[in-house]
Amino acid sequence: MDFVCAHAGRPATALTRRDVARALLAVPSGVALVGLPDLRRALMSAGNPLSLPFWDSAKSTLSSIESGVATVGDVQRWVESTGTEPILMTPSYFVWPEEDERGPVAAEMFRRLVAHLEELVEMGEIDPDALAAGDQDARAAYESLQEHWLGTPLQDGRVPGFSVSDEQDEELFAAWDEEEAFALSELRRIVGGLPKQPELPLTELESAVARLRGLLALPGYPGNVLRACAGFDDRPVPDDDMELWLALAAGVAGPVSDLSENGDVLEEFADLDGELSMEDAALANLCAIQHADWLAGVAALARLGPGVLASPERMARLIAESEDIDVDDQDEDDLDATEGLFTSVVSLWVYLGVVNADEVLTPLGWWGLPKALERAWSSAAD
Repeated sequence: MDFVCAHAGRPATALTRRDVARALLAVPSGVALVGLPDLRRALMSAGNPLSLPFWDSAKSTLSSIESGVATVGDVQRWVESTGTEPILMTPSYFVWPEEDERGPVAAEMFRRLVAHLEELVEMGEIDPDALAAGDQDARAAYESLQEHWLGTPLQDGRVPGFSVSDEQDEELFAAWDEEEAFALSELRRIVGGLPKQPELPLTELESAVARLRGLLALPGYPGNVLRACAGFDDRPVPDDDMELWLALAAGVAGPVSDLSENGDVLEEFADLDGELSMEDAALANLCAIQHADWLAGVAALARLGPGVLASPERMARLIAESEDIDVDDQDEDDLDATEGLFTSVVSLWVYLGVVNADEVLTPLGWWGLPKALERAWSSAAD
């Protein structure tokens, strides 16, 4: 009893089913099973007996854990059946962060919801015994009232669900910016240490840009993907050749926007059984490549120089063997996944003149790739 009260931060008379369930799960299941009868008697003596369905469900769940047949979902469902544990994922797919990953806002909103549920149990609007018995109607009502609370403004105007999601987005963006800034500093260090700095191959640049201007004026792939990557659907194409080329090359490493939406695109995404178009698949692949993979791949090409093979398979190998990033041991599936992502990259590099038709790095690619990557990663820092 002392352990349960300390774990919950409440006296015995105020303990809820949730408090007891969480305390039981905080110790080995065998220990919890042995102590269950004494705990039940102690709570009865304290005038807080809880209920027979709760104790039966506790014994059943702990026994399943001890025998190794309980799943994480089974245990989560049992804690939720106490009537005051917020459900981990609502029917509308709102997901609470893990307890050790909650920011101040998520922690506050979680506490508020627990208190709200405790009030509803006290008022008889939630029946924990029905939840423990697996009553589907009781479960549906339990989910519905939590959905309603998450979407209802508090007195201060904050909507709990939106507040938690906004905090998670801010944390995600902050982590992304930090990773990008670190990758940028490493890129500058690596390029600055090259024994020979590449010079701009002006003739190759002019030839590539002349080809690109023609492609950008045409509908379909690759023009639509390149325009989306560089954000040229929302701003004019630069007149300066170098500015145009760097914007496109940087866009491949960090796409600025999605494809322009139209009815066909929306219908395509609504068809969950259909396949993505070449354009959508290409953009999805570009957005899936991590900063570390870009850094490792471009750093390797910068060191090797023009004439090196830069095929998707070779890029996957260069990344896996890189000493510039921490790479776990990769199996063939990992290499195949990286190769698949860089298939879209290399196909666009051919149009940019980064590699030639044989997927070999050109002097233009050697000169421009580090500069394009630096541009793609400089927006947050700037």
